Amino acid sequence: MENYDIIIIGAGHNGLTCAAYLLKAGYSVLLLEKRSIPGGAATTEELMPEEAPGFYFNRCAIDHEFIHLGPVVQELELEKYGLKYLFCDPVVFCPHPDGKYFLAHRSIEQTCAEIEQFNPRDAKKYAEFMDFWQRLISGIIPIFNAPPKSLLDIAGNYDIKQIKDLFSVLGSPNGTLDLFRTMLTSAEDMLNEWFDSEFLKAPLSRLASELGAPPSQKNMAIGAMMMSMRHHPGMARPQGGTGALVAALLRLVKAHGGVVLTDQSVKQILVDDGRAVGVKVANGQEYRAKHGVISNIDAKRLFLQCIDAADVDSADPNLRERLDRRIVNNNETILKIDCALSEPLRFEHHQHRDEYLIGSVLIADSVKQVEIAHHDPNIGKIPDSDPSFYVVQPTTLDPTMAPDGKHTLWIEFFAPYKVENLEGTGKNGTGWTDELKNKVADRVLDKLADYAPNLKKALIARQVESPAELGERLGAYNGNYYHMDMTLEQMILFRPLPEIANYQTPIKGLYLTGAGTHPGGSISGLPGRNCANVFLSNQKPIAQIVEKVKEAFAS
Repeated sequence: MENYDIIIIGAGHNGLTCAAYLLKAGYSVLLLEKRSIPGGAATTEELMPEEAPGFYFNRCAIDHEFIHLGPVVQELELEKYGLKYLFCDPVVFCPHPDGKYFLAHRSIEQTCAEIEQFNPRDAKKYAEFMDFWQRLISGIIPIFNAPPKSLLDIAGNYDIKQIKDLFSVLGSPNGTLDLFRTMLTSAEDMLNEWFDSEFLKAPLSRLASELGAPPSQKNMAIGAMMMSMRHHPGMARPQGGTGALVAALLRLVKAHGGVVLTDQSVKQILVDDGRAVGVKVANGQEYRAKHGVISNIDAKRLFLQCIDAADVDSADPNLRERLDRRIVNNNETILKIDCALSEPLRFEHHQHRDEYLIGSVLIADSVKQVEIAHHDPNIGKIPDSDPSFYVVQPTTLDPTMAPDGKHTLWIEFFAPYKVENLEGTGKNGTGWTDELKNKVADRVLDKLADYAPNLKKALIARQVESPAELGERLGAYNGNYYHMDMTLEQMILFRPLPEIANYQTPIKGLYLTGAGTHPGGSISGLPGRNCANVFLSNQKPIAQIVEKVKEAFAS
């Protein structure tokens, strides 16, 4: 039996980030990963070595914004371990059926100039809209970078500019009320309030829906901030793909003595006298943890499938039922299409410029089309009659991911995890079969070819991953790569539940990290960093608290 100070379940980017901070603090750490490749939703792999050798694909995450709102890259000095970020500019291209298009640069001023050629009023309002979101994001960043219940940590994160930005959006009492009212509305309502043009509102609503909700959903106006982050801090990709971030973290972890074991699926948390003391993996091997176990598994699966019910009930008799019934996980997830191309896409109907393909390409013809794309999966329908989707040709910015002159294509199409009227059939009873997923992929590629007619002749090979396959690969409940919905009632102090929102659980020595904890999904490393800080604070609580009080008064 092997012994470590800390065992981390899952070697995704948050697990590796958490391990890095703990290793630097002097603890021995073991990470157990169920796949043969570490990285979770942040891997880059050669998917089709026979049909398309030398083409590398991001399996899930691709565009990174949130990680640049926090200090993880700088604190861990990941550039020393080979990480190099390439910033996109332009950041978004969205062709409209009438010949107009939305081209967003990293510069707000340049973006406004692009909008102005089609609608001068919307160009002016766009600058005001982005200014609002820039100030609001600046004012709430300190909350992302701290455990949600740690008021001293949150307060200590603020600088003068962030305080000014926060108060500038709060304003007068009426201004504060208006802000709360805005947050309680929908992204669609907010966009209609600000803008007139469909060619602009459609891509903004498509980005807002990246949080996993239709643009009409109330309480989700916060989704409208997604475009503003592409201006600042900017949208970037690691050179070599998202997996290069994982590779840098792995180098750091191993340099500090951390151990990463793959093909190790954890089946049980070992609990002794109310404390987590280790884990058991699928082959029966046990690993012991002196100080704690940290889980990247979503809380629902962790407590309902990996811990003896008596141990959970002894710690909190209400927790299992609350996790089972209170956490909301809608039916929307992703059908993923990866393509190897012999040449780059060309948007011949929209005054093609090669720079269109540097950032992400959004196929969003109207707000209604985007609404259907996110509403239908929730009720089990596949919205492929007129599909809306997200496209990236990453090799435009980073040619290292394909052979010379060739390109890769990354397509994200929202689809139901369980298909209406097909429940109980297909993979894992979801209704998804190889025939169905390829039929849907054909329709998506047909739509893309309407905009980029050379797609079909450029296609060398493709791989399609159904929602059921994606869920199984990631170990994601209902295929939800965010672990649970990113809706307002399941964020910050409520993620995953109020009683376990600060990365700690009622079982002593058992901690949570990953997308299902604050501040949520996406590539940020912040759940890993924040969890590590909570763990370290618990090891020397009095000294830590005194030091933080001194720092707070000193500032």
